[in-house]
Amino acid sequence: MAMQFVLLSLVILKFTSAFAATLNEAYGDSSCPLGTDIYQISCPEAEAIIFSMVEHAISQDSRMAASLLRLHFHDCFVNGCDASVLLDDTQDFVGEKTAGPNLNSLRGFEVIDAIKSELELICPHTVSCADILATAARDSVLLSGGPLWKVEMGRKDSFTASKNTANNNIPAPNSTVDMLVAKFENVGLTLQDMVALSGAHTIGIARCPTFTSRLQSSTISDNPFDNMEFIASLQQLCSAPDNSNIGTQLDLATPATFDNQYYVNLLSGEGLLLSDQALVNGNDETRQIVETYVQNPQFFFEDFKNSMLKMGSLGLAQSNGEIRRDCRTIN
Repeated sequence: MAMQFVLLSLVILKFTSAFAATLNEAYGDSSCPLGTDIYQISCPEAEAIIFSMVEHAISQDSRMAASLLRLHFHDCFVNGCDASVLLDDTQDFVGEKTAGPNLNSLRGFEVIDAIKSELELICPHTVSCADILATAARDSVLLSGGPLWKVEMGRKDSFTASKNTANNNIPAPNSTVDMLVAKFENVGLTLQDMVALSGAHTIGIARCPTFTSRLQSSTISDNPFDNMEFIASLQQLCSAPDNSNIGTQLDLATPATFDNQYYVNLLSGEGLLLSDQALVNGNDETRQIVETYVQNPQFFFEDFKNSMLKMGSLGLAQSNGEIRRDCRTIN
């Protein structure tokens, strides 16, 4: 009888340990680093579901690839990658969606909602919204012709958001190189990361108000990288009194393809945003990196992949959150 009790106790202990491990897989542990197999047991279908739904969304709207990539970027620059950008405003809560860099600019929220709903059906209360954002960003790059990397997962979703931090931390489209470097260093990223991650502008569009500073005479110099014909075409495009909804591709040459054409454009003076063209006009170090990416696209792909992984780990040390059932609201 005593032996049976010992055996039963061992079985219960083994089961309890396995169950606890599964819970850690599902809910995450803020003391543990990110991993690539977090959901291998708790939700093995997670990545396939996210990929399929991102693929469908992009097939319906080619701009969605850039939008989902940008969502992840804007999330990570505000207190780390914790899905705070997805939280809606309420009567008692102010989120980040109405911050200057996000208002009437960020999109793709409905795609994340749809992915989350599907995952909640398959493996409830398991996959964080922050992990969905990181994976959807990777899939958007891959589906646009860019590099593949294994997304590290295990993030938690925040209980809070910060409109003020969104206004202050997210780089502005009229930034100088010094401003960009300061914003990136503020969150723990380097100048190299900044130039590599700027390559995300090889897909997507921008509206006239975001690049009017690029068209002002005070920002146009005798720099050999200025392209007056390109600037004149933008001035014509944005000449209407109300140009707030007029936009153009960030990369006119290959607008839906994730490649190194963005950097080629910079050397031709065809960077759409002032912050883009500044990488070659205003700094020798950043221009040398741009020239390297033009000469060797694989260097760009490798650096972009590494910088995305680095950015994706921001905020992990102070992670204290939950797995939201609805990405727009706290449980």
